Amino acid sequence: MKINTVATLMFFMMADVLAFSPLNARHSGRGQILNALLVSDEDLKASLDRQMDYVPGGANTDFARKYGHMKGMHIKTVGEAFADFTARLGKPINALYKSAISDIVGTTHLITVNARFERDPIWSLGILSASDLILRTYPEKDTAKQIQTALIESVDMNEDELRREAEMVIECVSGMTKQDVTNALKGEGDSLIAEIARSAKDNDFWMYSRFFGVGLVKVMEVVGVEMEMESAYDVMEEWMGKSLEKPFYTACSDSDLYFKTKGKLEMMETLMKEVEIREKKRMADRLEAKAEASLAKAERDAQMQAEILAEAR
Repeated sequence: MKINTVATLMFFMMADVLAFSPLNARHSGRGQILNALLVSDEDLKASLDRQMDYVPGGANTDFARKYGHMKGMHIKTVGEAFADFTARLGKPINALYKSAISDIVGTTHLITVNARFERDPIWSLGILSASDLILRTYPEKDTAKQIQTALIESVDMNEDELRREAEMVIECVSGMTKQDVTNALKGEGDSLIAEIARSAKDNDFWMYSRFFGVGLVKVMEVVGVEMEMESAYDVMEEWMGKSLEKPFYTACSDSDLYFKTKGKLEMMETLMKEVEIREKKRMADRLEAKAEASLAKAERDAQMQAEILAEAR
């Protein structure tokens, strides 16, 4: 059977399938089949041969040459990562925080198992800042610390190393201005920030992830940028887009998400404080009522004793 005959049969088979597809998908699918009919037998056969000869990690591309050695590696699923986290923690999570903690565990796992992921000190600062923010109001402080440790260890990282890297960033930017950081993110100078920026610029497959953006938000706070959503958005656009020369829309979205989460947590903290104040007031009222009742009983007992003594005389 000639190749073009096969392509013709594929066209009519695809027509039946596309009848149940959205309109835009129909046009796209038919266009692909029509294009296949227009190519020569030799071109179509070569294309099919290339697909039949495909070997995972063996493509003739820069990406495959860089990451091809990772083919076949076992990658934990999100479920396995969360099971590991739960086993390391060894205790239940407060119901109010379960959703947020599940999200950060899953997100961190998916980031770190990506072949393109490379940890840097700004990322380390970001994951610690994000987890600090979520756990800031956690009722049991010891448990909050254990949650953070379990999160980091569940992605096979060392907490002490992350804290050292985060501290290095804080020390580096402590004496800087916003413009100094802007210049450093362009790769200018010999600071740690400039070194990270040059490494990102030189890596064609450099991967942005949420905690890198949160790390930059923390840097903004240290150098005196106004900690408001709108102000941080503009700075993030400048730092990621103009300085690092990387796509900035996701980073700006993550910056907005950070401030929205911060606002919600502050509202929850305020609510919890109000509940605590009301509970303390109720307890004080109960104690006051109990004290008044005890005092009244003592007065009645004293009066009764006086009456008994008077009658005895």
